[in-house]
Amino acid sequence: MGHFGTLLFLLGALGALADICNIPEVDSTLVQKLGQHLLPWMDQLSLEHLNPSIYVGLRLSSLEAGPKEDLYLHSLKLHYQQSLLGSASSDDNSDIQAKPSMGQLALYLLALRSNCELVGGRKGDRLVSQLKRFLEDEKRAIGDHHKGHPHTSYYQYGLSILALCVHQKRVHDSVVGKLLYAMEHDHHPHQGHLSVDTMAMAGLAFTCLKRSHFNPDQRNRMTLAIRKVQEKILKAQTPEGHFGNVYSTPLALQLLVTSHMPGVELGVACLKATTALSTSLQDEAVQNVLMISQLLPVLNQRTYVDLISPDCLAPRVMLEPAVETTSQSQVPEDIQVMLKVPSVWPPYTYSLSVPAGSSLEDVLKKAQELGGFMYGTQATLSGPYLTSVMGKEIGEREFWQLIRAPDTPLRQGIADYRPQDRETIELRLVIW
Repeated sequence: MGHFGTLLFLLGALGALADICNIPEVDSTLVQKLGQHLLPWMDQLSLEHLNPSIYVGLRLSSLEAGPKEDLYLHSLKLHYQQSLLGSASSDDNSDIQAKPSMGQLALYLLALRSNCELVGGRKGDRLVSQLKRFLEDEKRAIGDHHKGHPHTSYYQYGLSILALCVHQKRVHDSVVGKLLYAMEHDHHPHQGHLSVDTMAMAGLAFTCLKRSHFNPDQRNRMTLAIRKVQEKILKAQTPEGHFGNVYSTPLALQLLVTSHMPGVELGVACLKATTALSTSLQDEAVQNVLMISQLLPVLNQRTYVDLISPDCLAPRVMLEPAVETTSQSQVPEDIQVMLKVPSVWPPYTYSLSVPAGSSLEDVLKKAQELGGFMYGTQATLSGPYLTSVMGKEIGEREFWQLIRAPDTPLRQGIADYRPQDRETIELRLVIW
């Protein structure tokens, strides 16, 4: 692993047994490559493609995108406020469908705070009210006896509390209590346990509330809940070093660096996770925009909790576009990918030839172009989300699971996963 591996070894020798999570300094070239992956996304300024997480990630990183950054924030403000605060009497269903989710609104508030703005005024108060109503609706859906579940997820629930917290907006103890109960009882009514990124987001929300001295009656419960989710995240570390998987590791690290854990070799776990991430980054296995935007702050020793008091004057290095080095004379080899859809009648099976390095989305596009196959997606912060296959739309508590034969669920989405030669990919309709 070169200089970075040597640095990790030296840092490990100096303080791996510490009860704090220190993130070693990463090669600036590697950080630049991560930032460069975000630049093309900053040119997509339609509401469908705008992603507040990109802006937050850059603002908390050691990089800056200059005027492009300013234009991106302007576009976020224009489209989000217009969509979320537009006329409620509009009968245009397409406008309603394009409206950002409450999770996206929460990230938008984080984006404003990362620019040292505190939401306020008539428009700002309306956005805050929308997010608070969302939390109240989710609280009711969970129920007095915690037998229900959020309409969205505990991840969005925690993210919304965090977004309000960094803007110095309080939420009722009963709202915080629902998230505390979920973390205390590892409560997920469908999967039986909570994901690493959900626990990390909840921990960040509790940390913000504690540091802001909000919800004092819940302070002891929050302290215990933070410790519990930290312990569960450490137990979820894989032999390779990831917390859960490569995509949940950055957010897990954001939580772990916010506090120390007496009696726990936290330094060892964080060094191992950073080493695993470095390997994935150098192999260019990580392409997911949301994951990169959560990782860049960690590599700059920052977290979402730092948005309580953001430092907008900290020096950052100008991000330059990547230079294309691929020779035009090089033509990628073709590979064969078998695509199967057993959840429809008649079942679909077809072998396609695509250039090596193609994403699964490229495979789906090719199948659709050839005829006999069709699919639909919805833009999300993590990339395109598969919503229909062969005319079969997902219903409530359903999703299209991506399977690599014979039975390995893919962790990446269709835009991130790159099939290998002679792989069989199955699209399977699953009920939560």
